[in-house]
Amino acid sequence: MQHNSALSQGKLIKRYKRFLADVTTTSGEEITIHCPNTGAMTGCAEPGFNVYFSTSDNPKRKYPNTFELAQNQLGHFIGINTIKANNVVVEAINNGLLPTVSNYAKLATEVKYGNENSRIDILLTDNDLRGDTKPNCFIEVKSTTLLLDEQTGLGAFPDAVTTRGQKHIRELAEMIQQGHRAVLVFLVQHTGIKSMTVADHIDPKYADELKRAHTDGLEIIVLHTHIDLDGIVATKTSEFQWS
Repeated sequence: MQHNSALSQGKLIKRYKRFLADVTTTSGEEITIHCPNTGAMTGCAEPGFNVYFSTSDNPKRKYPNTFELAQNQLGHFIGINTIKANNVVVEAINNGLLPTVSNYAKLATEVKYGNENSRIDILLTDNDLRGDTKPNCFIEVKSTTLLLDEQTGLGAFPDAVTTRGQKHIRELAEMIQQGHRAVLVFLVQHTGIKSMTVADHIDPKYADELKRAHTDGLEIIVLHTHIDLDGIVATKTSEFQWS
């Protein structure tokens, strides 16, 4: 997936109030940009990191610039704009990179479902030639940027306690009980992450929910990406590592 516009560069001063970041541009100007990431962003927003931001031509925007990428002290690119995560996964499905979920006729996004007022990121549905309906496939996408070990490249999710993430696991488990497929895609948006596990030391309840759901049939896909100033493109999958 290509970036919507050419990116400008700066240095991060600080990220604060969840949605804002102060940046020094290459010309020396200090500006405030929009940060489209509500997470903890552990290890992704340290002062001095390179920042790459897009610029909107919408005159109604209070902050016309959007934080798209960070680059850490090791040169690793990190995808900050979590709004784009679903699009990267949809593109991967359409390109046949995820063969286990590629044989469905219809794809929809942000569909309401479940008993806890959730929206599924991607819903795949299909009918065969006889008109029989096969189980729907519910896909939840989690952007992963927490690098635990720089030497081994081990990454993990989540980077903070996530009651929302726990809810999503419960909703997926309910879909399995109803006879559907449920898939959790950990989209790796950190070029230093080479393998993926669950951060049970950060959110043990999420880890327990994940292990229980996986035992009951939840499918887990780790999807890696190539990130540069042109865009973010899914490249390959790897096995999820249980701790």
